[in-house]
Amino acid sequence: MPNPALPQALQRERQGVLLMVAGGLLLGSIGAFVEDAGQDPLTTVWFRCAFGMLALLAWGAASSRLAELRLRGTAFAAALAASALMLGNWALFFASITRTSIGVATVVFHVQPLWVLALGAWWLREPVSWRQAAAALAALAGLALATGLLDAGATGHLQQPGYLSGLAMCLGASLCYAGVTLIAKQARGISSFALAWWQCALGTLALLAWPVLHGWPAFGSSWAWLAGLGVIHTGLAYVLLYAGMTRLATSRIALLQFVYPAAAIVMDWAVYGHALSAVQLAGVALMATALTAARPGVMRAFCARPKPATPAVEKQAIARSTASRQSPCGRQTGA
Repeated sequence: MPNPALPQALQRERQGVLLMVAGGLLLGSIGAFVEDAGQDPLTTVWFRCAFGMLALLAWGAASSRLAELRLRGTAFAAALAASALMLGNWALFFASITRTSIGVATVVFHVQPLWVLALGAWWLREPVSWRQAAAALAALAGLALATGLLDAGATGHLQQPGYLSGLAMCLGASLCYAGVTLIAKQARGISSFALAWWQCALGTLALLAWPVLHGWPAFGSSWAWLAGLGVIHTGLAYVLLYAGMTRLATSRIALLQFVYPAAAIVMDWAVYGHALSAVQLAGVALMATALTAARPGVMRAFCARPKPATPAVEKQAIARSTASRQSPCGRQTGA
């Protein structure tokens, strides 16, 4: 229940934080659903697409947003390109989980802002400041530590079958996701809801032949885990994150996106007993700090002391939040 004693803008901000934290916690359980479903990566991706498509369609109908799904010309071409990259992202990420661990795969995947920075400078000719370049180097150093390859007991990882290929797959997944982010950033006339739904719809069609030819999972618990990937991690998590983002400034959104990898690390330890070493945790902390510093204005906004909001300021903040719902294309919801 909203507290009438709080300014309306502050209430919206707190609601946004709670919604994004809830969405991040849900995404942190993706790895557990993938592991317990016990299916090959492409079958897992198909089920996530199919159930995610239905979940998003139901939400779009309930929120009267189905008209956004009509795409033409360059908007539809952008959806096609983003869908192909997102399918590659999911398939590579799911495959990497079984070869490394949920925690390691999720942490390595979150190097994707560096891909966005590099691809933005190369493809879009966006300027890169010295601060961003230094933060990128620090994040790469953190990534090297987080992989576990620099641990004293790194020989155990090297002897684990497929560990190095799993890391490579995860880096490939993050590169695909960075491509989706840039396409969404440049797309015109397409909302994040429409982009997410078309990714699921086109993925359902493109991969249908795989489970048909290779066999469907036995009906039972596997179907429940696979359905959860679509309904919970694509449908419900999308709704929570989208609702939270429309209530928050970009700087707050950037900080709260680290809830997902943190939740995945805790989940991996609590459920499967895969704890990161001290060196790996130091790498995670270095990555998080560097990636946060690479975003202009994030640390300044985080450290700033909030000022009492006047009624005029509250109205302006609410208006900006409402306007941001019309064009949230650059805001993605993670793996």
